[in-house]
Amino acid sequence: MSTLPPCPKCNSEYTYEDGTQLVCPECAHEWSPGAAAEAGDGEPVIKDSVGNVLQDGDSVSVIKDLKVKGSSLVVKVGTKVKNIRLCDGDHDIDCKIDGIGAMKLKSEFVRKV
Repeated sequence: MSTLPPCPKCNSEYTYEDGTQLVCPECAHEWSPGAAAEAGDGEPVIKDSVGNVLQDGDSVSVIKDLKVKGSSLVVKVGTKVKNIRLCDGDHDIDCKIDGIGAMKLKSEFVRKV
């Protein structure tokens, strides 16, 4: 019998350890063992590239040049994005960038300002 916690996304009991991460083979969700304890009330905790907790309405700065898929546009390093909205999914930040428009970003490529 496994003592590992079930997957927080799909509640699968078939989770396994991969290095320091826990992995669900059914939905491919990966998480750290302490992540479930940090969330507390069931709300996902979204952190930026350096570990600051992000919230709706925060301002962030892009830390890496990001190519816009399907376009020749590039979001340059240091671009400031105001009034972000957090959402579920792989790209967990919904925002508007001046000169580009509405788009979604991954929290690992931004830093809280």
